[in-house]
Amino acid sequence: MKMRSMAALTAILVAAPFAAVAPGPQAAAQNRPGDSARSAESTMVGGIDLDTVTIPELQARMARGSLSSVRLTSAYLQRIKAVDPKINAVLQTSPTALGQAAASDIRHRLGRTRGPLDGIPVLLKDNVDTRDMPTTAGSLALAGKPPRSDAELVAKLRAGGAVILGKANLSEWANFRAAKPTSGWSAVGGQTHNPYVLDRNPCGSSAGSAAALAASLAQVAIGTETDGSIVCPAGMNAVVGLKPSLGMVSQAGVVPISAEQDTAGPMARNVIDTALTLSVIGGAATTPDLAEAAARPGSLRGKRIGLWRLPVLGTEVDALMTRTAERLRGAGAEVVEVDLPYQDRLAELEFPALLSEFHRDIDAYLATRKGPRDLAELIEFNRTHPQEHACFAGQELFEQALAAPPTTDPEYRAMRAELTDLSRRSIDEVMAEHGLDAIASPANPPAWTTDCARGDNDVIPSSTPAAVAGYPSLSVPAGFVGELPVGLLLMAAHGQDADLLTLGAAVEHRLDGRQAPRYLPTLPAAD
Repeated sequence: MKMRSMAALTAILVAAPFAAVAPGPQAAAQNRPGDSARSAESTMVGGIDLDTVTIPELQARMARGSLSSVRLTSAYLQRIKAVDPKINAVLQTSPTALGQAAASDIRHRLGRTRGPLDGIPVLLKDNVDTRDMPTTAGSLALAGKPPRSDAELVAKLRAGGAVILGKANLSEWANFRAAKPTSGWSAVGGQTHNPYVLDRNPCGSSAGSAAALAASLAQVAIGTETDGSIVCPAGMNAVVGLKPSLGMVSQAGVVPISAEQDTAGPMARNVIDTALTLSVIGGAATTPDLAEAAARPGSLRGKRIGLWRLPVLGTEVDALMTRTAERLRGAGAEVVEVDLPYQDRLAELEFPALLSEFHRDIDAYLATRKGPRDLAELIEFNRTHPQEHACFAGQELFEQALAAPPTTDPEYRAMRAELTDLSRRSIDEVMAEHGLDAIASPANPPAWTTDCARGDNDVIPSSTPAAVAGYPSLSVPAGFVGELPVGLLLMAAHGQDADLLTLGAAVEHRLDGRQAPRYLPTLPAAD
């Protein structure tokens, strides 16, 4: 196709959905006050419900010609405009999103699609580099010129035809700045709210990615995790989040905390979309049949799951875990009670190790960007910019990292070696002893009230073993405590991501633990 005709077709495709949905004079006259607002907030587009539709269903419609990527992208952009003011999850939308969608529609018409994400709108957590949009990690220190190039995972998304819809808010510096931060707050984006109850917290640090998915503002999103920052917000917003095995997804071009634990990962409203996204952003370890495997929930019969209850998360969460175990047993799974060893020692060692790793890795990253060139300059920037103190003033973690031993120090090396050994043994030994397919635990407590003065009120130990070990973990919606979602966290051995997703799809099918948010302003005091 010639360049001129390609450009003309792109323009027609971009304009088409707006012409199609523009009401005529009679329809406009019949609209009641408030109808247009309700229409803009609807999750229905072209006979499909964005809240429940899966990527395979969208691709089938695009293949038939009954849906275009431009129309789908337009619907998400309209929802962001109408709904995001309630939750403040999206920092910006891409000015090229509709052009990307139009190019995908051309590929669909020509039979040249690039894979399962071709034409699918994706939000990126704003610590993932994009050459055409700022990447800030929520900090004003990086709010200027965009990075020189895309993160490697973004390059894979573009090569796969995905529509990069925009950037999602996050906990500033992925919650690694202050001793008592408020999750979901950044100086660049302000506070992200939990769509289920708006004065409750979305958990961090992939807060905007999870809240946006809960509100159906994108089909899938990318989050990042060092320890809990994918799986906790997924659980607290009733979506699915996968922390992949360490190394499966490239960290090149992602603002770091620790190369020993950091990973980006896919988030979606269902397991199949999560698996399909991993198949695009993952490396060579991603199996070709990953998406197909997750699409077949199959039977839980004969699966052995270890339940790590964690009563510290409260009696209501524990009661939900009891009901969850009963439902899994009812589907034929064997659920046995387990306790993971070495957790006190992991908690003692993890934070000091992360301080040393953060100093090393953030210095290397800042050297690639305009702005502060190292951690010392970043600390000074925060001291001299009052906007960085709008919610909380502290940067104790930065200051402790600046003074931490280097990663060449023998004491640090011994800490990281012990962390790796004990975290892997904590999972491997329990799985071997009980012959388990996975270990399950609550992913989160009910969301706490957001409070800048107090900071987070979180006690969430379930993510640590897999996060420190570099093993995969998957959060799927388990149900609710009142109006507040709780996720079930599943973890398995390194490289077992495909098996974990397959099991997660079966668990998701059995629990059916998700429902759309109602955007309640608050809960009665008794709740």
